[in-house]
Formats: sequence, structure tokens, C-alpha cells
Amino acid sequence: MKKIEAIIKPFKLEDVKDALTEAGITGMTVSDVKGYGRQQGHSELYRGAEYVVDFLPKIKIELIVANKDVDSTIHLITEASKTGKIGDGKIFVSPIEKIVRIRTGEEDEEAI
Repeated sequence: MKKIEAIIKPFKLEDVKDALTEAGITGMTVSDVKGYGRQQGHSELYRGAEYVVDFLPKIKIELIVANKDVDSTIHLITEASKTGKIGDGKIFVSPIEKIVRIRTGEEDEEAI
């Protein structure tokens, strides 16, 4: 089992959710986050004064998938969230040792 964390542009969330749902991948956690990568923020003008915005709004999607579904899930997220412009985001994959569904006590892949 793997945990996939994707940092994407906020307006791409529905596209990613729809792509994952169509593929039968259900259950995800979504968080509003802020950060920056190579783009290092940007400047904005407000009432004639320039402000530097260091941290840009992003969406973090977290989901757990079986090992066999990792590559297809990454492909779905990549295709649904790609704009081709700087700041499209990143995907991180981490191993998961154990999962327990609290309500039923199911464990590991049965609990996904």
C-alpha cells in the first residue's frame, strides 16, 4: 500500500476528483495549503503599493492505494492537473505499513 500526496493548483481539484472517481478510486483527503517551489511566489499591486506574495495557495490531495494502482493513479492525477505552466505541482509517494478502519476493524487493503 502507498500513500499518494499531490500538491496541485486549486482550480484543478474538480478535474482530478472526477478522473479518480471515474477510475473507481474513492476516498481522499483534501486540504488547503500554501507553498512555493521554483516560482518563488509573485508580486501584486494593491492600492498602488507592490506586495510580495511568497506562499501561493495550493490544494493537497492525500489518498491510499494498493501497490498495483500506484502508477495508474499518478498518471490520472498528472493528466487531470497538468496545465503545462510553472506551478502545476508535485506528487509524492510513500509506503504505508498498516491501515485500520475504525468502524469495522478491517485492516490493510480491505480497509482502503
